[in-house]
Amino acid sequence: MSTAAAPVRSGAVLADLLPAARHRYAVDAALVLGGAALTGIAAQIAVPVPGSPVPVTGQTFAALLIGTALGARRGFLSLALYALVGMAGMPWFAEASSGWSMPSLGYVLGMLLAATVVGALARRGGDRSVLRTAGTMVLGSAIIYAIGVPYLALSTGMSLSAAVAAGLTPFLIGDALKAALAMGVLPTTWKLLGRRG
Repeated sequence: MSTAAAPVRSGAVLADLLPAARHRYAVDAALVLGGAALTGIAAQIAVPVPGSPVPVTGQTFAALLIGTALGARRGFLSLALYALVGMAGMPWFAEASSGWSMPSLGYVLGMLLAATVVGALARRGGDRSVLRTAGTMVLGSAIIYAIGVPYLALSTGMSLSAAVAAGLTPFLIGDALKAALAMGVLPTTWKLLGRRG
């Protein structure tokens, strides 16, 4: 009798490993709601950036982690729920803000797309090794900025270079730290789950 752990199936994301059996839709709904709530909570971890209308928050890390852990479909639904409820008035955007007319809304929309993309990459193993996780997180962050920075420029009347200076440059070190955290947590989690089988 072998005691070796069965390998974790390929094409899975971390959420797929939860036992669900007959209650898959209820589990998926709970994951989507939990992902939206986690993003809202992480958004409240906010540090103002002098000269920028966009604070440093835990929101982007949560969005990328949710996309990676839940997969593209559930990640998209979590961030869509977060965005729609926040635009409808729930004060769970950064610094307890809400609505659709704020200059940082482009980052929220970018997180929606980024969670979907990193979720699709995770399903292909993009979170199983340190290097793959680094690439996945860098791409997810780039997507957030690709939508957030132009939106910031348009909504405030800033030039694109001023929007880059206010809405991208001050955040690069923090994003590198968040990526490093993900590079440690996600592959380690997969290794532990692979051993347990």
